[in-house]
Amino acid sequence: MDSRGIRTAGLVALSALLLTGCSMASGGSDSGMSEPDIGVEAPADGGVAPRDEQPFTEDEQAGAIDEDRSVITTGWMAITVEDPIDSAADVAALVDAADGRVDSRNETPGTETQQARATLVVRIPADRFDDVLADLRELGDVDSLQLDASDVTPQRRDLDSRIASLETSVDRLRALIAQADDVGDLIAIESELTTRQTELDALTTRRDWLADQVDYSTLTVELLSEGLAPQVGPNDFWSGVVAGWNALTAFVSGLLVAVGVLLPWIALLAVIAGIVIGIIVLATRSGRRPRGGDAKADTGGDRPA
Repeated sequence: MDSRGIRTAGLVALSALLLTGCSMASGGSDSGMSEPDIGVEAPADGGVAPRDEQPFTEDEQAGAIDEDRSVITTGWMAITVEDPIDSAADVAALVDAADGRVDSRNETPGTETQQARATLVVRIPADRFDDVLADLRELGDVDSLQLDASDVTPQRRDLDSRIASLETSVDRLRALIAQADDVGDLIAIESELTTRQTELDALTTRRDWLADQVDYSTLTVELLSEGLAPQVGPNDFWSGVVAGWNALTAFVSGLLVAVGVLLPWIALLAVIAGIVIGIIVLATRSGRRPRGGDAKADTGGDRPA
């Protein structure tokens, strides 16, 4: 085997070893192997170690674990306010002051038959979520509130581990491309690099989305106006007369509208009916008229010889 063949075989073997090593590294976090204890040795005289050299207490370890957790918080809140449209602007201002954002906003003005309504979907920084929630309570009467928290710490750690392994693999493959002399080896390494880079981009996008969900809590705020007042019926003679007149006026107006709608159809049906009647009359007259020959024959037979 010549030197080029030996070099090519070496590059292929090295590439396989690197890829195998990266795959093992990505699953190494679940292997259960304990890391060597690299804690600070106890003082030789048996005394207490200095504060900065002591291991973490249980409370400190629990606090560190809590700070490292990734929790997605979502919620829904319904508030009764005097003017939902104005209150929607207040909600947007509160969210903006907390460095949040409004993802969607829908406003429906009130009418005589329906309540005014406004619905907003807002994203609030997780560390300021409770403060904004307290400010929102001041806008009116809270009818209902629902909050849900989902711990995604395992998913985040798994993504971080896989992304780190893929980044190492991509860097090593790029180094192999710089050293490759054979065209076949170069194509094979570039194909594997493309596959790893695509997977790395997908995982990075997923981690960024997960981080956004953790950093910004999602809250749907529904603002409602007070219920419509029931209509009061007539309670005396004149109010009854007025109610009856209004009902009559409404009936006549509706009747006139119905007549106006039906009038073109009535005119069309009248024209069609006139044509049909004319055809029937003409046909009837033609059937009753005697023929000319028969009339003359009947006249001659009756005369004397």
